[in-house]
Amino acid sequence: MSFDMHKLMRQAQKLQDEMKRLQDELADRSVEATAGGGMVRAKVTGDKRLVELVLDKQVVDPSDIDLLQDLIIAAVNEGHRMAEEMVAEEMGKLAQSFGLPGLPGLAPGRGR
Repeated sequence: MSFDMHKLMRQAQKLQDEMKRLQDELADRSVEATAGGGMVRAKVTGDKRLVELVLDKQVVDPSDIDLLQDLIIAAVNEGHRMAEEMVAEEMGKLAQSFGLPGLPGLAPGRGR
């Protein structure tokens, strides 16, 4: 059995191209997380950009800014966690399609 370096290089290039395509696709997809029973909603894209933050008027209480800040942080953090999970799942599918057991560094929550 001979080792075909050109075939390996073509496969590596194809994997790289597919990863770039998937990253671009995931940047256009988003997840939505909530906190405070839905009173704060955060929408985060697959490239972890916060693109929308919605506050229910009831949660905006000038006498309790600390609660509002905590709810915003909770919703944004959950949105980021969900986006990481979405990316890891899609990258895992891509890795499997190339016969790889997984792509390092893409497990949900890694690096946090």
